[in-house]
Amino acid sequence: MSAENAFIEIQIPEQKLLPNGLHFPAVVSPSTPCTLPLNATHSIKTHKPYLQSLLHQSGAIIIKNLPLQTASHFNDVVESFGYEELPYVGGAAPRTKVIGRVFTANESPPDQKIPFHHEMAQVPQFPSKLFFFCEIEPASGGETPIVLSHVVYDRMKNRYPDFVDKLEKYGLLYVRVLGEDDNPNSPIGRGWKSTFMTDDKKVAQQRAGELGMTLEWLEDGVKTIMGPIPAVKYDEVRKRKIWFNSMVAAYTGWKDERNDPVKAVTFGDGSPLPADVVYDCLKILEEESVAIPWCKGDVMLLDNLAVLHSRRPFDPPRRVLASLVK
Repeated sequence: MSAENAFIEIQIPEQKLLPNGLHFPAVVSPSTPCTLPLNATHSIKTHKPYLQSLLHQSGAIIIKNLPLQTASHFNDVVESFGYEELPYVGGAAPRTKVIGRVFTANESPPDQKIPFHHEMAQVPQFPSKLFFFCEIEPASGGETPIVLSHVVYDRMKNRYPDFVDKLEKYGLLYVRVLGEDDNPNSPIGRGWKSTFMTDDKKVAQQRAGELGMTLEWLEDGVKTIMGPIPAVKYDEVRKRKIWFNSMVAAYTGWKDERNDPVKAVTFGDGSPLPADVVYDCLKILEEESVAIPWCKGDVMLLDNLAVLHSRRPFDPPRRVLASLVK
């Protein structure tokens, strides 16, 4: 069976038709009914070049109608792609390891919206791709909206050229205060022990240093300072600039009893960001985004250099799992 007909592209109403004629995201389904998880992983292994080509073109793929029921099935799918795992060191979201390479997506409360971001854009070592899997579809809401990063850059550059020039010159500085343990009520509630995967402050200091992060120890936690790091990157594969940062996420969403979001991110020279520009960027992200309702068994594969993602509030139950790759 050829690569082109083992999976077929399908269209769903929520997709966006791009100026180049491609659909965003690409949505594929097995061309013949697939009843066993083993068959699904075999199809992925044998048709990986086709799926990778589709990912390169679109930036995001949703695979529907696979016979996946459990986290273990999802782990097998992730492994069938053959990518190297990326440990979640330095990320802000509270997560729980489930099995193998699989952990929960951000466990912040269901009534909270998670703003648009590239995964781990605030640290130098970020995943090239990330997988999501819907184990339990939400009663309502809970979509994972996605948006093409180069489109955001182009619109921001056109509307705010001086702001973008300054952003490209100075980058961004991220500041976050962590408690010792995880706070499941906060969207950025990962404590320093799980952030650096140790309960030893010296080891945490070492791992932070490897990320280029400075730590300032407090009586009941630690202040992390990251940067300045670039806010705009160049996608060498697609030959275009991308809006690779967590500016909007930090400025509008890094809020809990320890953190003031306005102070969470500044220009790399320490000067404050203009609130009106940040919130207009948020508006652009929303306008350009696509939100597709989760169905049980869906797998979403994102190119982290091409696409930002977020999460809408939802009515439980909802269980979406994730995996990061180098």
